[in-house]
Amino acid sequence: MKANLSPRQLKNFQSRLLRWFHAHKRDLPWRSSRDPYRVWIAEIMLQQTRIAAVMPYYERFLKSLPNVKSLVSAPLVEVLKLWSGLGYYSRARNLHRAAKIIAADHNGKFPRELDSALQLPGIGRYTAAAVLSIAYDAPLAVLDGNVARVLARLLAIRGDLREPRRWRSLAKSAQDWLAFDSPGDWNQALMELGETICTPQNPRCAICPISKWCRAYKLGLTDRIPSPRIKRVAVNIKIAAAILRDRRGRTLLVKDPGAHDHVLFSRMWQFPAVEVARHPRAELESHLRTTLGIDGIVLEELPTARHGVTFRNITLLPFLARIERLPKLARTRIITLENLSHVPVSSATRKIAASLRKV
Repeated sequence: MKANLSPRQLKNFQSRLLRWFHAHKRDLPWRSSRDPYRVWIAEIMLQQTRIAAVMPYYERFLKSLPNVKSLVSAPLVEVLKLWSGLGYYSRARNLHRAAKIIAADHNGKFPRELDSALQLPGIGRYTAAAVLSIAYDAPLAVLDGNVARVLARLLAIRGDLREPRRWRSLAKSAQDWLAFDSPGDWNQALMELGETICTPQNPRCAICPISKWCRAYKLGLTDRIPSPRIKRVAVNIKIAAAILRDRRGRTLLVKDPGAHDHVLFSRMWQFPAVEVARHPRAELESHLRTTLGIDGIVLEELPTARHGVTFRNITLLPFLARIERLPKLARTRIITLENLSHVPVSSATRKIAASLRKV
């Protein structure tokens, strides 16, 4: 999987891509500074999340928590509230844990050494290489899905790119081609090319700055490389949730693991809910009776909503229950629906609450 380029050809190849990047790179907020904290926050948020979705969260997060010291000082509940709706909440929890380690062991600065970075919670090889190369010019190549696709087409590599031996070989090629005089820009250039030009479907080869070096383009194989990944079979799940409402317009939230521990709400505050099969109303009534001691209520059906988590296709089945008195139990919280945004909740919980506004 070597490029078979002479040193002069490799330099020309690198220069062409870097010139293109400097002329056409998107104006993204995390590119305005090489502050390692800002780069780190961006890289964590961008894991498995689209750029468009990340941008408003990134700005809001940095406005509230502009540095490691402020992140360490913030309670986890505040960090989760800022993350609320972005998904994959283990990222926020790991971020908070890592900040404490950085403050205690690295004088409040993201470590410069690869081994030290890899010891931090939530930091893998890709994230460490991205932060260290962009913030500190460390000569480390990144390899993610976008970069792997670009390399696979340049080298006309067939097969599943995530196969361990093939992925290790791609990582070596990425390091061999790294522009050591500007590793941060080089890594971003490859990622940018994969995002905007060398896309999974219908790559824009006619305007690609490095198409002259691309074997897949020369062989007419860009639509077949890389090979499609075998996707995990989707699982369909139904979750019934109860919006309990008293006369004062207040509702009850529970905490996982608390009244339940089998529903996908990221261990954050949520409405009482349970996975159901054939009889959602009856199963939810049973769940409320068993976990909260609530019985004899009328569940009014609300509009359904759809929610997706990785391979799971979730149908949310909300119900409204008007109740005389909300129970006060451990790991429960009573709030008004208007204040739901003041506590850390998942996007699924937001969708359930939104169903009430549709009636």
